[in-house]
Amino acid sequence: MKLTFLGTGTSFGVPQIGCGCAVCHSHDPRDQRTRVGAAIETDGGAILLIDTPPELRLQLIRADIGRVDAVLYTHGHADHTHGIDDLRAITARRDVHLPMYGSAETLADLAAKFLYIFDDTIRPMPGTSKPQGRAVPMAPGETVRVADVDVTAVAVPHGPATVFAYRVGALAYVTDAKAVPPDAVEMLRGARVLVVNALFRRPHPSHLSLAEAIHVAEEVGADRTYLTHLTHDNFHADLEAELPAGIAPAFDGLTITV
Repeated sequence: MKLTFLGTGTSFGVPQIGCGCAVCHSHDPRDQRTRVGAAIETDGGAILLIDTPPELRLQLIRADIGRVDAVLYTHGHADHTHGIDDLRAITARRDVHLPMYGSAETLADLAAKFLYIFDDTIRPMPGTSKPQGRAVPMAPGETVRVADVDVTAVAVPHGPATVFAYRVGALAYVTDAKAVPPDAVEMLRGARVLVVNALFRRPHPSHLSLAEAIHVAEEVGADRTYLTHLTHDNFHADLEAELPAGIAPAFDGLTITV
């Protein structure tokens, strides 16, 4: 199984609009971060997206991904969902609707914002197209078969909201978590690769800090941990040099084998 980090930045992205900091003006391409999302290529060749961030079209082109078999949504916030219309180029070449997994709350939020994607009574004009999505609700702790892999939804708190982390085989993917409770740690433990958000060095009300993310990595005990949802607080190279062994910052376009 392969994991490609399509985007590793926060809702602002890096560089941030109007920011004059050194990181936002860095010439290291690893310091340029689009909104967070990822793609999994299973051993059977299926492509699963985790979220549809606003830069999705550019991310898929850069990763040379032209087919998607399912989408796993972590939650409904704009930086994780508002590239959904870019799936039109994907679904236009499919004979069946693209399955989109997530919590009932997340899928209801998507249907309210993007009704035309999920409502088959809304038909595109002749000669045009629209994304064709099929909502597949998951319950916390539920495991479903997606293509050729088992996917488990792991509920974690994101401030007052609840988001889904996902366990996909030997991969544990956690983003926008403020904490990873003991029951979630147990579901993630045994993964060989952990992806986890690390927003700031200081505490934040709805995201893990760098120190908290490192603590989660120690609790889960994966062979390798990659940090995502990163801000312009750190140069990639500097952060990479200071992290403990087995933990590294991800960057846009990074592909790893799980």
